[in-house]
Formats: sequence, C-alpha cells, structure tokens
Amino acid sequence: MNKIPKVKPPDSYPPEDGSYLRGNDYSPVAVMILLHTDYDKTPSFLKDLSKIAIETGAALAGFLQTENVGIEKIICNVVANPNIRYLVLCGVESAGHHPGQTFESFMKNGVDDKRQIIGASSLTPYLYNISLETIERFRNQIQLLSLLVEDDRKLRIDPETIKKVVNACIQEKPTPVLNFTVHDLGAYPEPPICQKITWRVERPWANYPKEESEQLEKIMASAALRRKEEIELEKRRQEGKMFLDLLFPKGKAENKNEVREID
Repeated sequence: MNKIPKVKPPDSYPPEDGSYLRGNDYSPVAVMILLHTDYDKTPSFLKDLSKIAIETGAALAGFLQTENVGIEKIICNVVANPNIRYLVLCGVESAGHHPGQTFESFMKNGVDDKRQIIGASSLTPYLYNISLETIERFRNQIQLLSLLVEDDRKLRIDPETIKKVVNACIQEKPTPVLNFTVHDLGAYPEPPICQKITWRVERPWANYPKEESEQLEKIMASAALRRKEEIELEKRRQEGKMFLDLLFPKGKAENKNEVREID
C-alpha cells in the first residue's frame, strides 16, 4: 500500500489566534463551526462539537462568527498546514453576518477585483487583509464539506454526523459519507504559506491590480529614498554645526567680545 504523503507544519502554525482547538497536525480535515452568538455566550452544544471533532481526529476545530476577518483567519491557519485538505462547515448560521452562506459563496466563486466575495449575501464580505495568492491557494487546497442542508437542519449540529464525516476523511480508501466520497488525499503538493492578516498593513500596495501596485511600489521606494537623503542632509548639518562649535566655542566668543568692549 502506498504511503500517504505528509509534511511537518512550520513552527509558526497556526499563525492566527482565534477560538479554536488544535488536534492532529497531520490530519486531512478541519472543522469550522458557525457561531450565532458572542464568543462569551457560546452554547455548550457548539463547544462540544469542537471537542468531538478534535477527539475524532481533526487538525483544527473552531468557530466562525464574521464574514470577513473571521474567514481570513481561517484561510491563514489552513494554508499554513498543507496536510489539511477538507473543511467541514457546520453550526448555526448568524442572521446578521451570514458567514456560512458567505463561505460557501467564497469556495464556489472566489473574489472579484475589489476583494468582495462573489455571490455573498452578507453586508461586508471583503477579504482585504490577505494576498490573492493565499486566497487562491486555499480554494485549490481545500474541498468544502458543508452540512448546511435545508432538508435536514439537525445535521449541522449533530455530533454523530461530525464524527462520521471527520472519520471518513482520515480513511486511506475512498469512503462515502452523506453525499460526499472522501479519503485522506495526502499533503497539498506545495509549501505552506505562513501569513497573518497584518499583511495588508505591511504591504498595502499588494491589494491593487498589477500596474497600480507597481506604481505604488515605485512611489514608496522614491519616498523612502527622499527620506534617506533628508536624513543624510540633516546628519551633515548637525556634523557641520558640531565642527563649528569646536572651532568657535560659545564661551570663548563671548569672552572675546567682552574684552573688546572693555578696550
């Protein structure tokens, strides 16, 4: 039997903090639980889902509350571990943010040139803080296993269903579960991407089209050069002033003037 290829995640994995549990780093599946309340009011039955997912063998199991930064954090944590190939979507949809519908739209349609998730019904479905490379890598690396079916709404919060889906994902041979057929695909054949959502702050030009980003990089490089020249000029001015002070100390000059006045 062929050995399933796995990789050791980098030391910085998972790069983003959040409300999640970490399990088996070599597992091919993570579980994302929709949260319809504040984190400090998380129902016990949802907390139990995350524990059950980890105990069954998931790599990560945590909550998604918002349709923008929340999704960005999940993307960052998943692409940092190429072993993760499936994402199970379950939990209770939020009436305000619609993170479940937004995430399903993201996986199906991606984002437009303004970083808006195509087809999302939420108010602010924008992924501003991570690179396009990271976005596309996630969509290529991950297969979404959504339990948000309307004909059986109990599936999305059923512990036994979570167990069955996670267990099927870690099998070596293709295993049918619900309307999916899954198995451990092995690590995604590209290196991990370790990126935090501070990326936009560090490289703001990267959110623009190629031509604009190149212009912005040139502008920033030119501004940095001017600043360097100004610092050097100010440094020379200060050195010149110090040199003059050494040649003509202030105290001596005052004494000389006083002698002349007496004469």
